[in-house]
Amino acid sequence: MKKFITLIITLTLSFGAAATEGIKLQHASIDITDNESLLRGAHHFVKYCLGCHSIKYMRYKRIAQDLDIDEKKFLKEIAPEGASIYDQMHTAMNAHDSTKWFGTQPPDLSLIARSRGADWLYSYLKGFYLEPKAPLGVNNVVFPDVGMPNVLWQLQGQQESVVKMVEGKQVVEQLILKEPGTLSPKEFNAWVNDLVNFLVYVGEPVQLERQSMGKYVLFFLFMLLTIAYLLKKEYWKDVL
Repeated sequence: MKKFITLIITLTLSFGAAATEGIKLQHASIDITDNESLLRGAHHFVKYCLGCHSIKYMRYKRIAQDLDIDEKKFLKEIAPEGASIYDQMHTAMNAHDSTKWFGTQPPDLSLIARSRGADWLYSYLKGFYLEPKAPLGVNNVVFPDVGMPNVLWQLQGQQESVVKMVEGKQVVEQLILKEPGTLSPKEFNAWVNDLVNFLVYVGEPVQLERQSMGKYVLFFLFMLLTIAYLLKKEYWKDVL
């Protein structure tokens, strides 16, 4: 049984290492206590991502409550037109059309930050570059041959890759901005960081509550351990 568990852990770590081999991920500055950043991220997601991707485990009402914003204001400024505050964040695209257009159904992003990590998401969203031979005309340095268009190209601009040969294979060494977008690189970095920050919050909305409660749980366990130790000494003193 121990050998089996060891094998599973080894394979899991190996897969994770292979997925990002040779790629240095960029660091995302995550702060889920920053409600303004989370609200901007929610707005970015609704405008640029919700057309294809859902967050089916979240309701607009929960986000408005957690981020301390009036529900009517949230519906007016962030939620898509016609949405109810009680709605889940479902995409309007149906599975048939998405499979026809992209070859597969775009995944739900409720847990993407927990499964991939904030740095991976941040690097992925910034990692698109032009590749005319690709079906969608672009590729991604973090996720090669990804079946997703670069929906942020107008904001970021168009990037080109600089490749080098490593053991007979072409490897992307760096990305160069060929055509500027509507945002400067610094502004685009902040824009993407807000979006990733929101997705990290979505992955575990109760994270702050869990962390706050954790210290009380640890204190209770410490007290319980102390009482158990004193009882053990009391019961065993006559035996020893």
